[in-house]
Amino acid sequence: MKLQLNSWSFRTILSASALGTALFFAGAAPLRADDHDCQRRIAHIDHKLHEATEHHGWDSPQAAKYRHELAEARSWCWEHAHRWWDEDGRRWRSDRDWDDHDHDRH
Repeated sequence: MKLQLNSWSFRTILSASALGTALFFAGAAPLRADDHDCQRRIAHIDHKLHEATEHHGWDSPQAAKYRHELAEARSWCWEHAHRWWDEDGRRWRSDRDWDDHDHDRH
């Protein structure tokens, strides 16, 4: 009888460990996807803002549009991940310390 109890306990522990590992990795994947989406979105909008300022000027409607989109993207990332991608600094920031008008200056 003792052998069956050990066998049953071993299978239970093994199954619980496998389930825990699967849940751990399944939960980690969406976070990385959100981070990648935030980084990619902010980098893309920041690039479009720089292009708009080069082609149309700092005070153009095109540049204003991308400044607004950049502020929205940063806010979305902050609300969902409590961090945002600083494209100019090429790093993640964990404080909500961006300046909505940081690209107003040239």
